[in-house]
Formats: sequence, C-alpha cells, structure tokens
Amino acid sequence: MGNPNKAYRCLPGGPLDVDKEFYDNIAKEEGRVKEQDFTIPIRTGKAWVVPAGHVCRILSVEGPQVGDFNMWNLHNPREHFWAARTRQLGSASITTYDHLWSTLPYMRPMCTFTADTLADYHDPDGGNVHDLLGTRCDPYINRMLAGYDFDYHCHSNLTRAVQPYGLTEFDVHDVLNVFQLSGLNQQQEYFMKACPARPGDYLEFFAEIDVLCAMSACPGGDLSVDMWGPEGASTAEQLKHCHPLGVQVFSVPEERLEGWHQPECSPYVGQNGRHGLHFTPFVDLPKEQQEAHA
Repeated sequence: MGNPNKAYRCLPGGPLDVDKEFYDNIAKEEGRVKEQDFTIPIRTGKAWVVPAGHVCRILSVEGPQVGDFNMWNLHNPREHFWAARTRQLGSASITTYDHLWSTLPYMRPMCTFTADTLADYHDPDGGNVHDLLGTRCDPYINRMLAGYDFDYHCHSNLTRAVQPYGLTEFDVHDVLNVFQLSGLNQQQEYFMKACPARPGDYLEFFAEIDVLCAMSACPGGDLSVDMWGPEGASTAEQLKHCHPLGVQVFSVPEERLEGWHQPECSPYVGQNGRHGLHFTPFVDLPKEQQEAHA
C-alpha cells in the first residue's frame, strides 16, 4: 500500500510553512514574566484571556488529567478555533509548531504551539496525544448512553466558564483534548486510552491574536476507566482518576517579537462580492454569459 499525500498543502514559503526559529526563540523561558498562574479544580472549568504576543502553558500538576479546550477571538467570538480545518491543515493531534486555525470567513492562525513535553510519546495502538478527532463529553450524550443526568461534563463546565464573558452554550464548540490519548481502531472506531501526562508535563502556545480561552478538567479524569457502556465506571469510581490542571500565562521580552505581526483575516472578497452574492442581474449579462449560465 502507498502513503497518499496530504490533501491540504501550500507552495514553498506559503502560510503553512512555519518559522521554526522564531517559535523556538519564543519558547525560551529566560526573561519571561509570569502574568497569570491558576489551577482548574477537578470537574470544573475556567475561562481566561491571553493577549496577543503572550505565551500560555497548560500543566499537569498532580497527576494525569485530560482538559477540553476552547478558544475565541477576544473581540469577536464568532471567530473561534475550528477543529476540522485544523485537522486538515495539520494533523489529527497537536504538537509543537502546529496552529489552531479559526472559522470562516476569518481563516487565520489564532495561536501556534511552541512546546510539548509529550511530543515524542509513542502509542503502540496508533493513538496520539492532544487529540483533535473527538469532541467534548456532554450531558446530552450522557443522558442518551447512561440514562441519567450529570451536570459536570466538559460541555457544561465550558458553558459555565464563559458566561461571565457574555457567551452561552451555543458558543461552546469542538475542542482540543489536551493530554488526551485517542485514535481510530482497525474498524475506524474512535477510542480513548489512559492519559500519559505526569506532573510537570505541559503544552504551550503563543497567542497570535488576543484570545479568550476556556478549559474543562474532564470528569473522566485520566480516561483510564470507561465512562459508558457495559464496563462503564460509576461516577464515584471515575472521581478517583481526576486531577486538577494548571494554567500559566507569560509575557515575553519585546525583542523576541521583532518582525512578528498579528495575522490578517482571509483577504477573500470574491470577484463579484463575497461568494458572488452581489452580481450583475442575470438579464443584464452579455448574451454569451447568459448562454453559459442557461
């Protein structure tokens, strides 16, 4: 069997080519100033702001724990991280030098990952850490699969976290599963395995624009026990596998930002207005164009 080429590629020097030297310089810890440092307790969520040009680190602080992560443009929440396009432009999991890409019509990198202590982790079953394949657990799927209500799934935690910023359940979107080990089995079914993160492991990103972030400490904890199905663990059993998550935000020395600028939104405007929606009425088109559209 061959190895097909990645579908979404650019010309050399295009927008998918990352300036690794710049981001390696950003990743240096010397000279940073810690602006925020907090813990997200088990089975809760929290939202926070990362200004453009700052670095954010997500930490495993006490033990293995999965975090479900969302990101929005701080000034325009209609622009948010787009998991599907990020998978297509990158891969099904996140690591160093990857971007999180934003939704249409904005279509730009919102952040770039600068450090990942689990970048070299190998799973014999083909799983990957920092999963983009799956999405957040939610009380609706729990009701369907387990038959009871539970209000502390990641969707609920994220919803409560963003309410102080004027956002609602409808703004919560597909997630980056930080520290989660997931993949597709031979039947192309989604699987999750025990989180490999240990205290001190971290994933770090550089904010390309001002962003609002939110993360839930998943109620499944390290996902070492099944949440649903015949072997599904009780809520009390799952609780034994839960740990808090840490978040730190740093400013970086200004000289490291030399030459950097915030990415612009997509310049697409269309030939006759965006998507051709503002076009000359059909009856006024030249005869040959009328025939071509007939």
